[in-house]
This record gives sequence, C-alpha cells and structure tokens, in this order.
Amino acid sequence: MRFGVVAIGRNEGERLRRCLESVCGCGMPVVYVDSGSSDGSVDVALSLGAELVELDLSTPFTAARARNAGRERLRELDPTLEAAQFIDGDCELDPAWLDTAAKALGERTDLAVAWGRRRERAPESSIYNRLCDLEWDTPVGDSTWFGGDALIRLDAFDAVGGYDPAVIAGEEPDLAWRLRSAGWHIERLDAEMTLHDAAITRFAQWWRRAERAGHAHIDMAARHGFGVEPYAPKGVVKTLVWSIILPLVVSVAAVVWSPWTLLALGLYDLLFLKITIGAHRSGRSWSNAITLGIFTVLAKWPETLGYLRWAARRISGRRATIIEYKRPSPTPGRGPSAPTPSDAT
Repeated sequence: MRFGVVAIGRNEGERLRRCLESVCGCGMPVVYVDSGSSDGSVDVALSLGAELVELDLSTPFTAARARNAGRERLRELDPTLEAAQFIDGDCELDPAWLDTAAKALGERTDLAVAWGRRRERAPESSIYNRLCDLEWDTPVGDSTWFGGDALIRLDAFDAVGGYDPAVIAGEEPDLAWRLRSAGWHIERLDAEMTLHDAAITRFAQWWRRAERAGHAHIDMAARHGFGVEPYAPKGVVKTLVWSIILPLVVSVAAVVWSPWTLLALGLYDLLFLKITIGAHRSGRSWSNAITLGIFTVLAKWPETLGYLRWAARRISGRRATIIEYKRPSPTPGRGPSAPTPSDAT
C-alpha cells in the first residue's frame, strides 16, 4: 500500500521537530501544514525535508482545514497514493505502526481507518498528562470514532468530502460518523501508534481542554442527532443535569422548603463512586480509577461552559475560532517561543 503523511501544527517547536523526525526520511511524501506559527516551526519543517503548506491567515484556522490542505498537497505530489497517515505536530510515530496499519487496511477492503494506542510522553509529570494517557487507552476492535492520529484510506476520505473545515473541535468523530454512514468501518488496532506530548501542567489548561470537549459534544449532537457516538445528545443532557439542573433544583428547594434537601448533593458522591468502580472493573488501578472519577465529575462544569459558548456563538452568528490550551514549545536555537498558544491537538 502506497501512503503519505500529513502532519499539522501551530507553534509546536521542539514537539514538531520530534514529530517530523519520526516520519521524514522513510521514503514516503511528508506534508507539514502550518497554521500561522511564530516560533520557527516552518524553518524546522523545511530543514527536515517536509513539504510545506502555510495556511492563509485571512481564514480562521482549524485542524480540519489543515488536514484537508495536507491531503490536497499529497494529491499533487502523488495522485496514486492509497492512504494517508494523519498525525498531530505534538506526536511521534511509532516505527512499527505504518506496517501494522497498512496491513490492516490491505486485509480489509471495507476498512477506512486504522488507529492504535496513543500514549503520553510524560504521564508522570502532571495529573493532567496522566488523565490524557488514560483517555487514549481505548477499547480494541471495531470503533465508532478515531482521534487525530490515524491511517485513512484516501478513496474513502475523498468520497465523504474529508474533514469539515468549519468544525473547530471534534472533527474526527464527525468524519467517522460520515464514513460509517457511507458503509465504511473503523478499527482500533492493538498496536502502538504515537507518543503524544500534552504538556498540560496547570489546572487552567485542563479546564480549557474540557471546555473544548464540551463544544465538540454539543456541536456533534446538533449536526447529526441522536445515536451519534461518542458524542451522543444523551451525554449532553446528562452533563446539563449534573452541572446546572441538579444544583439549581436543590438550591431552590433548600430555600423554599428545607435545608435538608442539600443532602441531595450527595448524588455527586454516588456518581464519583459509579465512575471509579466502573473504571477499576475495566482494568484500571485504583489510583487511576479514582483520578478518572474525580475529574470526570469535575469536567461537567467546563463542558457545560463549552455548550454555552457554542450556543452564544450560534445565536450571535459569530465565526468559530479554535479553542487552545497549550503554551508554545521552545524551538532549539530560537529562544523562547512567541506568546501565541499552540494549536490544541
């Protein structure tokens, strides 16, 4: 199977260098799409031999738009390519991944996407990085969605129109939904795929990332209706119940009826226990299960903020812009990066 690579990034600095070093020089075309970096990322890409695409700054950046531009450049370089490995600029590709994924696509003509295990580079550096590593540990087998790193069959990709450039978060599940609706399948392989550098060290970054997830949830629900996984509308409703409806009802009842109704807030403890026990039964250690329990409950509020900001944008008619949570990574020899945050990947 003949394939190329599309890497995307914005102010990834040293993370981008590691990414491109893991894919350049492997005998396949590599396209790097830059979304207005100010940290020397373009120079890094050119020095490593990647084909460069710089997006027009007059149009809002989205990861979806960048990936589509990379696919178009691959078409120009070699129209006979059968698949493309999409990878975020803060990830490094495992040396054995492409052979494994290409074999899977070759064996299943109905398979549009093969994706594998993404791991965090430094899960021990912060609890937020550890949460990301737990998030990447998804079930193996047929899947309803995939993430930013994946090997995608290009005739399937082209047939459904690629990524939707208007989607600022959750563009991968959106594409997955359209591929499955067209009869294609997606498989999560039991194989190492990429090493990711979340670089989340502050609570504010985690909060912003959770807000972005909320935006993706409600946007997918509005686009595709009930039954969409993993962002089904019922999940949106449940989040609203826990973040707004329950505390509001309990607070009003405490004022007009009895302060004892505040005991109903103990339902949050039950939710925490349910999530924690379920995570442990699925094979997590108690430490990781408790971490997931705490932050899954806590995430209800930033996710709801993502809903509200999505709704406010729709009502006002404002154009969507990317939701960022990272700080730039310094580029060797260039000093500290400019203060513009990196693209959320």
